[in-house]
Amino acid sequence: MDIINKSDRYSPLKDFCDYMIKERTPGCVLVVYRKGEKAFEYAAGVSSIETGKPMQGNEYFNIYSCSKIMTVTAAAQLLENGSYLLGDPLGEYISEFRDMKVRTKDGVVDAQNKITVGDLFSMTAGLDYNLNSESIKRARELTGGAMDTAEVVRCIASEPLSFEPGTHWQYSLCHDVLAGLVSIITGMKFRDYVKENILDPLDMHETVYHATPEIEALMAEQYTFVPKNGSEITDIVEAQKKGTSGGYTSDGSFKNVGKRVSHILGPEYDSGGAGITTTTPDYAKLIAALSRGGLGLTGERILAPATVELMKVNRLDSEQLRDFNWSALRGYGYGLGVRTHIDQAKSGSIAYLGEFGWGGAAGATVICDTKAELGLFFAQHTLNPREEWYQPRLRNVAYSCID
Repeated sequence: MDIINKSDRYSPLKDFCDYMIKERTPGCVLVVYRKGEKAFEYAAGVSSIETGKPMQGNEYFNIYSCSKIMTVTAAAQLLENGSYLLGDPLGEYISEFRDMKVRTKDGVVDAQNKITVGDLFSMTAGLDYNLNSESIKRARELTGGAMDTAEVVRCIASEPLSFEPGTHWQYSLCHDVLAGLVSIITGMKFRDYVKENILDPLDMHETVYHATPEIEALMAEQYTFVPKNGSEITDIVEAQKKGTSGGYTSDGSFKNVGKRVSHILGPEYDSGGAGITTTTPDYAKLIAALSRGGLGLTGERILAPATVELMKVNRLDSEQLRDFNWSALRGYGYGLGVRTHIDQAKSGSIAYLGEFGWGGAAGATVICDTKAELGLFFAQHTLNPREEWYQPRLRNVAYSCID
């Protein structure tokens, strides 16, 4: 692709991408917006190791947990229109969540706290990331794998919680449930709500929840990085957890794992946590809008500035911050579904306080900042990407380019 570089100041980002393909990924694409204008766009490496096809920049990627940015944006729109309050019990909207059980060392007991809508945003509801629970397995069998989002969410409610709601932080299916909440409140399929209220207003026509064969043909090959004398990681949750611990090494090999996402449970299930397939330039439009307080490049507003500011307010107390201990996230708290920069001394980052975003299991990364009006989306297709190595470096390089 032709490189877009509005200023020589952005050249370090090209150098960083070129370094990435020498060390830890076959190929990557980076798009940066600053103050509503595309400041930088670059593709490096190859989209297929097998064929050696150069990365063009318009390839589709499974962005896994970067999908959560879309989900919390959609759910925040319903907060704005008065559909719920963050302190409302979830059971008021999804009855199956009214009387929950908690798994303790003494067995399964009645939950004393109610899950709130805010708990879903902040991953403090007590849910886990088990999409292979017995209730979901039974429902898949009964529906022939055609469960919709709301049905999956109701299955999730039948499983005991890991802890009392509101007491700890745990990476989980909270945002899948949040997508179900949007679907139930609006009476729409989650994908249709997102298309009508976010994708179409932002002129995003390459972002989908279920990749067709035609889109799969345009997708970059998906790999997992297997370190020398290490183990292969293909599970998306383990890829993020284990990708943020341990040492960095470029000594290893890439294994092609196919283009499917195991956490998408059939054609009717719109996964709020990991369901999006998109191109880098297209998804960057959403990040650009958030960096401008919800104002899209089209002039359409998807969120109020005050709502975006609320998204990046840390919601975790000291106990929950101890749970939020991934090494890539030192100096960060967690807001309405996004990491948020709260302590430069701990992070060692030159990013402004309040920088927010998230990452995906195959190495996609969102960096967003309303103060700098910086919106960055980086995509690669490599499970086990070692977030703790590349994310802080990418962030520092990006901020070094700001004048």
